[in-house]
Amino acid sequence: MRTRLRMWALLTGALALALPIPSWAQLTTSQLQTWLNSPAASSHVGNITGNAKAGAAPYRRYCVGCHGPLGDGNGENAPYMQPPMFQQPRDFQLGVFKCRSTPTGTLPTDQDLFDAITRGFDRTNMPPWNTLSKQERVDLVAWVKHFSPRWANEKPGTPIVIPPEPEVTGDRIKAGRDVFARVQCWKCHGVQGMANGPSAATLTDDLGRPIAPFNFTDGTRPKCGDSDQDIYRIFMTGLDGTPMPSFADNIKPDEAWDLVFYLRALMSQHSKEKEMAKKLDLKPVDPNAPAGQQ
Repeated sequence: MRTRLRMWALLTGALALALPIPSWAQLTTSQLQTWLNSPAASSHVGNITGNAKAGAAPYRRYCVGCHGPLGDGNGENAPYMQPPMFQQPRDFQLGVFKCRSTPTGTLPTDQDLFDAITRGFDRTNMPPWNTLSKQERVDLVAWVKHFSPRWANEKPGTPIVIPPEPEVTGDRIKAGRDVFARVQCWKCHGVQGMANGPSAATLTDDLGRPIAPFNFTDGTRPKCGDSDQDIYRIFMTGLDGTPMPSFADNIKPDEAWDLVFYLRALMSQHSKEKEMAKKLDLKPVDPNAPAGQQ
């Protein structure tokens, strides 16, 4: 048993050395201590104010094993989470986050970080921390923020506006399939949403690590939430740090809702969209069909 563990440690260490090293100057404990006294080391969610110093204790207890004492994603558990089997813990020093209500390239809101801590991330080692009190989670938001200088120099982006959800119809589901074809979602997610598109095997994140597209058909939920509004938000803000871009400049709000309805029809969970698509005998997109003739 000890020999197997030693071999596993050597293997994971070799994998870590083989991965690209980010050109980000690692922060020191003294720098982080200085930022603890800055206005950026606080958070506000609803009527609750968080303080980074108060977030230090729950971070040490629940988070440091993966994210590390410096928040750089190099905790003692990190070597066992190498891609492609696992996703590396988030490097908070970079100040780059997938799940945001704000436009691509901007910082998330405190509410966004609170929601991420509360919700956790499906298909990763990050569990939901909704067992912690709201105050503890808001304090953790402040602690996470103190790891990156971005919060000392930038404000969060303005959350995108999500228009009211229209009534789902068969025509809207078919229109969503056309959007899925036009913006070439199938290249990564596959024509049936099974994460097996022609580009899927080549995808890497911004640090050069392998990353897989979301599989709509395997019963898991999107990492950034599984409500219709969450799905709308995902492709209108993009997932920063990943190959998933924002389509805010390519898809109109009505088209975005059509795409939400079509993606629901691809998912394995029972839904009215899935039932409608079945009655319509809706076929997968054909990448070789002329534009507008899917």
